[in-house]
Amino acid sequence: MSRDEATDLQEAVGDALTRRREFFRTAGVHREDGSYEVARRGADSAGNSKVFESFGVLRRLFDRLPDEFTADDVGRTGITGSRRHMLVRHFAEHPAFDCGITRRNPLTAEKTAETSEESDADTEEVEVVSAD
Repeated sequence: MSRDEATDLQEAVGDALTRRREFFRTAGVHREDGSYEVARRGADSAGNSKVFESFGVLRRLFDRLPDEFTADDVGRTGITGSRRHMLVRHFAEHPAFDCGITRRNPLTAEKTAETSEESDADTEEVEVVSAD
């Protein structure tokens, strides 16, 4: 492999490991080191982001939150300032987290999905019929 080919391959691997996904108000970045960063969309200062060791750590934070939660609930985990609100919004915007914003003041989100065991037990086949 030539040096130029190796450089191209290294850049391609780096791009594959680093992925930024933007939502309405937030963005999530899977970084090369395996960490996951939640940031305000379009912001460029550290005060507008929170880095987690991995996406799994963020998932565990979400799982520990009550079914209805606010920025204060997020703050009880040690996250401070406006990052608490940013995380509530990120949970509501990211498709991996089944929740939505239910109130703007105070900013409140509610988990919407059942646990996988409950939804598996309640699943039944339904035939979809067109109304045409």
